[in-house]
Amino acid sequence: MLLPEERSRYARHLLLPQLGEAGQERLRDASVLVVGAGGLGSPLLLYLAAAGVGRIGIMDDDTVSLSNLQRQVLFGTEDIGAPKALVAAEKLQQINPHVILEPIVERLTRENAIDRIGFYDAVADGTDNFATRYLVNDACVLTGRPSIYGSIYRFDGQVSVFGLEGGPCYRCLFPEPPPPGTVPSCAEGGVLGVLPGLVGTLQATEVIKWITGMGEVLKGRLLMVDALTMEMRTLHAERDRDCRVCGDSPDIVELQDYEAFCGVPSALADGTSTVSAAPTRQTDPSPMFFGPRVPQISATQLKHMREAEEDFLLLDVRDPSELSIADLGGQCVPMDELSDRLPEVAPDKDARIVVMCRSGARSAHVVAWMLKQGYTDVLNLDKGIIGWSRDVDPSVPVY
Repeated sequence: MLLPEERSRYARHLLLPQLGEAGQERLRDASVLVVGAGGLGSPLLLYLAAAGVGRIGIMDDDTVSLSNLQRQVLFGTEDIGAPKALVAAEKLQQINPHVILEPIVERLTRENAIDRIGFYDAVADGTDNFATRYLVNDACVLTGRPSIYGSIYRFDGQVSVFGLEGGPCYRCLFPEPPPPGTVPSCAEGGVLGVLPGLVGTLQATEVIKWITGMGEVLKGRLLMVDALTMEMRTLHAERDRDCRVCGDSPDIVELQDYEAFCGVPSALADGTSTVSAAPTRQTDPSPMFFGPRVPQISATQLKHMREAEEDFLLLDVRDPSELSIADLGGQCVPMDELSDRLPEVAPDKDARIVVMCRSGARSAHVVAWMLKQGYTDVLNLDKGIIGWSRDVDPSVPVY
């Protein structure tokens, strides 16, 4: 039975015959874990709280930064530096005091995923990297929870509902992650600020439909969103009977090392890496990748090398569009042009070269590849532009 104040708050829901009081009570009695309180998590959380989902977990170990505010509409300038999960819980409580909000200021890992996910009825996946995405999927399958999936990149988005009985899971569509270094993150490739709002709202719609039983959720369907043309198309997908986690004879019965699965190769004893192919990039709406372990140099060490006027090449492998935001003055050769231009830019394979990008991920792959090509003194700028801004020059923008 709804309280009088709840009847007034949810009056527009109660007028819908497909939802009504019974549906609103199901929302009140449901629990949802939102993994990631960023671009997708912001609209997800806002609409789930406003709709009256009774218990909402907010799992994110990150803090609010200035570059978040272009799209993460749950936060304001005054929140910079504060934990996202705590700020989100405080603001959502103001929107709807009837819901229970549970901020979890920690990262989802294979050690905590089963317990965290098993404590809720469903998971809304607002993550931004492959390792956590596969972790969410596998933990949901193993705990019998549905995963309401979304991803964004530049102007494109995807939405689906995985893990429902008879339907596919994320691995059924994407059994393996793309090769390391082939997919840039939204921080590197950009994202239209309103796109997370569009995709996150679609995710919230699917959550509400699943809880209340209204309509048809995106089971066995992948919704593709193109914000530039404002076109949406649906790809049909069936459960893979040979899927390693949800198939008829699964061999994944416990959580894995997901960073290793998503391509974090270990450095060899001589400092080289198992990466051999030239680093390339491709367009894909799924963000983020992980870099290999390679010889590193800190931003502070680079600063000292410059002050000592040491002889070295600073090789910037970002896209030219990123230089307009932050530029440390290196030689810019975009990652996907490097295999053709490297002999011209760095003819001496014994010269010292420091490779940099925004975060150190792309440059790590470049360093690993250059070492395989016979270069002997190549270092990765740890944390890239982010590290330089944090440790050397705060006036350099972080994006």
